[in-house]
Amino acid sequence: MKFIDQLRTLDTQDIGRWPPLFRGIAIAIIFLAVAVGGTYYFVWREMIPRLEQVQRQEQDLRSTFESRQRLAANLDAYRDQLEEVERTFGAMLRQLPGETEVPSLLVDISQTGLAAGLEERLFQPMSEVSHEAYSELPIRMQVVGTYHELGNFVSGVVSLPRIVTLHDVTLKPEQAGQGRTVPPGRLVMDVTAKTYRYLEEEGAGR
Repeated sequence: MKFIDQLRTLDTQDIGRWPPLFRGIAIAIIFLAVAVGGTYYFVWREMIPRLEQVQRQEQDLRSTFESRQRLAANLDAYRDQLEEVERTFGAMLRQLPGETEVPSLLVDISQTGLAAGLEERLFQPMSEVSHEAYSELPIRMQVVGTYHELGNFVSGVVSLPRIVTLHDVTLKPEQAGQGRTVPPGRLVMDVTAKTYRYLEEEGAGR
């Protein structure tokens, strides 16, 4: 109780008259406060942003590691997928005609129309259009026949061993001409057929 009574009688305005024990405690508290404040102000205040930056870097590195770990775990599956893509790509390339095969492919397209029973009124190969890895050869066509015959023609073109695509298809009834009657159900189809050629073969032969 004596210690508490002495503590109550201390005059905060006259620290110099405090008993040595209390003056020592007060000095220790002040020193501790200054040390803590100085440490925070001069050390921790500058270290906290660096600490936060390091923590962000740690998180980024952890995410990168986990991502690469997943890739490594699925490496065999990715290799299998790559091999499958290469096989599929090679099969597609084999469906593109070489430069020497284009004339025979044009004949095949024309013969497909005739085999379907169509009347061929226009078969006009146009200028080849080159792209980065391939070139395309458009062919303007106008054929006449029934709806069923036109369907057989389209099906036959799609079934060709080489890639041929059909574009800009328009259908209209055939009009009677001078002194010429038109059987019922006859349609005129204007279409652009496109076949493609892989350009690497051309570059490899040079």
